Amino acid sequence: MTSPPDNRLTTAVCRALLEALDAVEFGPHAPGVVMTTSSIDKFYSNGLDLAHAIETEGFWPLLYGVWRRLLTYPMPTVALLNGHTFAGGLMLSMAHDYRLAPSPRGYLCLNEVLFGAPLKPAMAAIFRAKLSPQSYRTVALEGRRMTGPDAVRLGVADGVAASLDDALAFVRERDLVSKPAKGVYGAIKAEMYDGLVAELHGAGLEAEEARFAANGQAEEERKEFGKIWFEQWSKMSCQ
Repeated sequence: MTSPPDNRLTTAVCRALLEALDAVEFGPHAPGVVMTTSSIDKFYSNGLDLAHAIETEGFWPLLYGVWRRLLTYPMPTVALLNGHTFAGGLMLSMAHDYRLAPSPRGYLCLNEVLFGAPLKPAMAAIFRAKLSPQSYRTVALEGRRMTGPDAVRLGVADGVAASLDDALAFVRERDLVSKPAKGVYGAIKAEMYDGLVAELHGAGLEAEEARFAANGQAEEERKEFGKIWFEQWSKMSCQ
């Protein structure tokens, strides 16, 4: 990926990723392993371009389409996290089959709790599907900056890689290149992530977004009721 200065995810980046995945699958290539990384040394991806995401019609379905494509891709996918991987960048990496954390420098972080952004249903769903409840709690509620070893310990990453050679060694150790040869790799993944994939598009996404909006409205009403209750309680307590 190349989206200076810090590989923020935009419509152009998402479309380029989808085109690259199509070219690899449908072109004259033998099935193998797809690896994503960055040409910007310091960053794999620093997350979404938030202004672009909010202002651009169709951005969210496009982003979720990239995740869905990776989750059901008929070849092994490896995210080589060569640098900082934050927020939406971490979400993108979670859609891959494997993640290799940066070494020796670079952090992984889901920092939405630190800048006041709730996780949309699709965002929460991808972490629920990929992490244990304990690791999900640490990642989402603490906003911890994880080093490579931290990420491996929490199950966020499958290993660390200081170079492309390290990543290729990881692929060889698991004999990943041979895995899609029988033509069922994508079908197995589609069943593995059936519930998650359903939440990323169509009626499933619409239902989750509606639930999220209703919960948000209910929370606002609860807070307003709480203010009224506290005012009344304070008056009664002073009598």
